[in-house]
Amino acid sequence: MLAVYRHMFTIPDLRRKILFTLLVFAVYRLGATIPVPGIDLGQLQLLADQTSGGVIGLLNLFSGGGLENFSVLGLGIMPYITASIIMQLLQVVIPRLQALQEEGNAGQKIVTQWTRYLTVILALIQSTTLTFLAAQGSTIFGGISLIPDYNPWLAMLMVLTMTAGTAFVMWLGELITQKGIGNGMSLLIFVSIISQLPGQYQSIYTFTAGAGNWERFAVFVLVSLIMIVAILYVDQGQRRIPIQFAKRVRGRRVLGGQSSYIPLKVNTAGVIPVIFATSVLIFPALFVTLIPSNAAWLENVRAWVDENFGAAGGSTWTYIFALFGLIVFFTYFYTAIQFDPQKQADTIQRQGGFIPGVRPGRQTVAYLEHILNRITLPGALFLGVISILPSILSNIWNIPIGFSGVSLLIVVGVALETMKQVESQLTMRNYEGFLT
Repeated sequence: MLAVYRHMFTIPDLRRKILFTLLVFAVYRLGATIPVPGIDLGQLQLLADQTSGGVIGLLNLFSGGGLENFSVLGLGIMPYITASIIMQLLQVVIPRLQALQEEGNAGQKIVTQWTRYLTVILALIQSTTLTFLAAQGSTIFGGISLIPDYNPWLAMLMVLTMTAGTAFVMWLGELITQKGIGNGMSLLIFVSIISQLPGQYQSIYTFTAGAGNWERFAVFVLVSLIMIVAILYVDQGQRRIPIQFAKRVRGRRVLGGQSSYIPLKVNTAGVIPVIFATSVLIFPALFVTLIPSNAAWLENVRAWVDENFGAAGGSTWTYIFALFGLIVFFTYFYTAIQFDPQKQADTIQRQGGFIPGVRPGRQTVAYLEHILNRITLPGALFLGVISILPSILSNIWNIPIGFSGVSLLIVVGVALETMKQVESQLTMRNYEGFLT
């Protein structure tokens, strides 16, 4: 393993990419510590002392502590991720977008540009909402008012600052993709989560081993290790559907006759369903904050939403069951968008291929749909269980936990993909990599 690290830095091109990526990480982490103008630092410290779970804990995790500091990079990369997901969904209902995506680099550049514009729009909306809630002392922020002198001009300055910070983070991610190693956006989320995990585990240690319950901390660490091993196992799991290509004679050349396969991953949708589900569960807390509560029944609704989905939420059984159900639903939904059996069957038939024992056409479509439904169910259940396990332990032991299983899903997944890229760089130069 030490030899692998040595080889990584002896190759000039690879060394330059790794050092550039680390430099961008340093800039990103520095920006996450700079608060926006107009924030009361004393109140901000109170928020940091109590931020551990719920909506703010989750958003703070994905921003690398930027929301906890209400920094210029407080929104992190989430507006871009949301914009990318929206653009992928729109490609299903807008044929023009689908055609652009299939045109190659020219079409993909146009889609990327529209994604950037949508990211800025979402950042404007999210920053406006967050600054308003922070000034009002919303229950999402634990009832703490972070902006004492809130006025339209200050609000405009804060919104523009946070929106510019989101655009800057988006630019950093694209720089890593172009000049560094790995996928820039994924790596920025990876760094954000990694930067918060030590503090999260320290908080868990304080509430368990620090209080004399060493066995609880040991169980939590053991569950985390089991989750990592399970993620590694399932992430590599795939169902290979064999494809046989018929022989074709063109002149004196014989084409085709080879056999290949379609790799269907058990977890085809990745972590997108979890991001969808957590985003949906944020809306109830935001919605009840914005509506006036002049009636008693509205106050009861507000109290119930705050308890289950607000700052104190995230570990209640209502939240856990809602998160699990939404993850399973969005897994099937997003898998259906990502993999179209009809389109795949048409592509196989055009290329002169067929699945052994299955007729081309409708039978191929039905066969692919059957296989896809069978492997999507365990993938959906796996995502749901991994995501709610920390919340279940939090509920049983009454321990505030500011991260979910999706954190480990992202960290392990991004680490594997980055290692594969480094591996390919090393094997091109006859060096052994991490995975060999």
